[in-house]
Amino acid sequence: MIHIIDVKETVKGLLRAKKLVQSVVAQGKDVLFVGTKRQARFAVEEETKRCGMHYVSERWLGGTLTNFRTIRDRLKRLEELEKLWETGQIETYSKKMKSTLNRERDKIKTNLEGIRKMDRMPGVMMIIDTRREHIAVKEAKKLGVPTIALIDTDSDPDPIDLPIPGNDDAMRAIEIIMKELADAIIEGKTGRGEKPGDEQAQPGQPRRGEAGAHWTSVVSLGRFSSKAEAGSSAWMGSPGRCPRMARIWTRSPPTRPI
Repeated sequence: MIHIIDVKETVKGLLRAKKLVQSVVAQGKDVLFVGTKRQARFAVEEETKRCGMHYVSERWLGGTLTNFRTIRDRLKRLEELEKLWETGQIETYSKKMKSTLNRERDKIKTNLEGIRKMDRMPGVMMIIDTRREHIAVKEAKKLGVPTIALIDTDSDPDPIDLPIPGNDDAMRAIEIIMKELADAIIEGKTGRGEKPGDEQAQPGQPRRGEAGAHWTSVVSLGRFSSKAEAGSSAWMGSPGRCPRMARIWTRSPPTRPI
């Protein structure tokens, strides 16, 4: 089965995502990156550390957003365990207890190291592979956190606020998207020192209270009737990989008021 992704639509989605991320960061909010698949871990960790944001690259724990207070309690426990090693107090424990505490520390650190400094809800969340991270998508939607996602032909773009059509299995593609978004975050941080009155809405950027742009999802039941219709699609092909059939984005996705 052959699926073709229109690179022009990918570029459009990426530019919209960069504008949204830069605007959110300029307002003093943070961005959370989620990518736990093997192809995305390295790029997510490297680019997120470079721009100073938060990430989840090992495993999305259920309730990371909806039960954030419990997550903060686990991070406090991690700080307590690390103090035992820093002060040397761990040497007063038995060998068995030291091994138990060491396993507990490593487990918490592995799962929550990327959100260790996140003390509030993120302003926007970037997700790679929404099928794998479906729990994260549901939690963000429940709490009203805007979502950006790299959407492949086997994923459903409906739950995502700002989808970017592209290959979420290729390491190089993920690295390019992550690098561009990280650069937008760094640019947005330079605007945090500006006064709120000095900020002006950029062309094409929705203001508070505006509905924003709309988009539609067209279901393809087979081949396109004309070459022009096929050329305007974000991707095309028979519904082989996608259980909901191939979707075609015809207009820009809605952006929620920030």
